[in-house]
Amino acid sequence: EVQLVESGGGLVQAGGSLRLSCAASGFVFDDYAIGWFRQAPGKEREGVSYISSSDRSTYYADSVKGRFTISTDNRKNTAYLQMNSLAPEDTAVYYCNARWGLIIYWGQGTQVTVSS
Repeated sequence: EVQLVESGGGLVQAGGSLRLSCAASGFVFDDYAIGWFRQAPGKEREGVSYISSSDRSTYYADSVKGRFTISTDNRKNTAYLQMNSLAPEDTAVYYCNARWGLIIYWGQGTQVTVSS
C-alpha cells in the first residue's frame, strides 16, 4: 500500500520555525520527485518546493525562497521541509507529493498555523 504521511505541523509564532516530515512507503522512494504544496483557506493549492529524482536539484517558490529548505533522506524514505522565519501568510495545510512520470501520490496534509 502506497502511503505518504506528513507530520510536524502545528502552531508557531511569527518568526519561528517548523520542520515538516513526509514519510513514504509502498513505492521506490529514490525514483520519485518530491514536492511540497500548501493550501490556505479560500485559496488554490500552490507549489512551495520541489526536489528532483535525478540530480536532487531543488526549486522554491519566490515566497519561500531563502526561508524554506527541502531535503530527503533516502535511507529513511522521508522528505523534509525546514521552514524558518515563518510569517502569518505561511498559514496553510501543507501536503507532500511524490511524482514519477504520470504517477502522483499525495499525503493527507498537515496544518501549519503562524500567529502574528
